Formats: sequence, structure tokens, C-alpha cells
Amino acid sequence: MQQTGGHTLKAFDQDIDRVRALISQMGGLAEHAIGEAMRCLVQRDSDGALRVVENDKKLDALEIETERRAVQLIALRAPMAGDLRDVVAALKISGVVERIGDYAKNIAKRVPQLEHAGKIEPLSLLPEMARIATGMVHDVLDSFVQRDAEAALDVCRRDSAVDDFYDSIFRTLLTHMMENPHTIGQSAHLLFVAKNLERVGDHATNIAEMVYYAATGQHMADHSRTDALTDRK
Repeated sequence: MQQTGGHTLKAFDQDIDRVRALISQMGGLAEHAIGEAMRCLVQRDSDGALRVVENDKKLDALEIETERRAVQLIALRAPMAGDLRDVVAALKISGVVERIGDYAKNIAKRVPQLEHAGKIEPLSLLPEMARIATGMVHDVLDSFVQRDAEAALDVCRRDSAVDDFYDSIFRTLLTHMMENPHTIGQSAHLLFVAKNLERVGDHATNIAEMVYYAATGQHMADHSRTDALTDRK
């Protein structure tokens, strides 16, 4: 905190820690929602999928509370420089995490459509894709709490693995639909699931870019350009 005085410094630190704790709680709920949605998909658990959809309201409520506290923090503490970047990042990240929860909800909504579907081989690839994407979310939120710019960079590097999974699943499902036209509807649902997981990875990368900027004051793109120039020397 930029203002002088230990009391003001301590008050800001306590406030931003509460905001970070709320975002960590949101992240835990989002991770759990993705895991449960995928379990329900694999096990054809429509009742469990309905619970995932219903529990999304908890994430929505936490986002509202996080935004309220962050705005209040700006109004009361008037943070500057790095402190202000932290609060603005928290505001943005809470919205992104809520969106990640929406992707889990979207996956869960597909489960009843696949409840009576036969075996579709590409389904076996989706849980591993979900594991990687969920791990990115977990680690990037840890990097936010710890203000760890290098950890945020590492999360961005892992996004290519999620993209590779999506490309592989897309090609596999397309082939499956061509060879088994009667499964086109089911395969389309799985393709939407894969796209939702791919978007989870993208959003984890977006959070990583916010964390990097909050921690360093530099945009991640500038870091990448610097690396490229260094490599040429």
C-alpha cells in the first residue's frame, strides 16, 4: 500500500487478503464443478448433473460479494500502483472464474442428452483434457494469491496441451460421425463439451496474463517479445 502509516498498510493487506480468499473459494467451486460435470458425463449421472447446474448459483453469489468488496476497497483505501493493479485484477478474475463455472454448468446440461447413448470412444479422451484444464485453473489462482509471475507464465505454456487435446478430439469425433451417422447428435454434444473445456484453458490463460501484469506492471506480451529478442542474440 502506498499511503504512509502502518495502520493503513495493515488495513489494505487485510482487505485484499479477504478478496483473494473469496476468489480462491470461487476457484475451488469451479474446479469441483468441472470435475463433477465430467464424472456425471462419464457415468451418465443425470441427477448429479442437475446438482452441478443448481450449485452454480453459489459461484454467482460469490462473484457478487467479491466485486462488492473490491469496489469498497478501492473507495476506502484509494490504492495506487501495484496495490491498485492487485484490486483491478481481482475484479476481473472473479468474473472470469464465474465464467469457468458456467462452462462446467454447460457440460452438465449435456449429460441428460447422453444418458442413453451407446459407447462413444472419443469420450475416453475428455477426462484427461478436463484434468489438464482444471489443473491450470487451480495453479493460476494459486499464482494470483502468491503474486507469482513465473507460475502464471507456466500456466500459459500449458494451454497448448489443452488445444492439442481439442484438435485431436475434434478430428476423432468428425471421423466417428462420418463412419456412424446415427451418432451425429451424441457426437455433437461431446464436441460442445470439448469446446467448453478448451475455453476453460483459454480463461486460465487470461487470468495468468492478469496475474503477471498485477505482479510486475508489465504485460505478458512484452515479456514474450523480450524473450524473443534475447533468443536472437
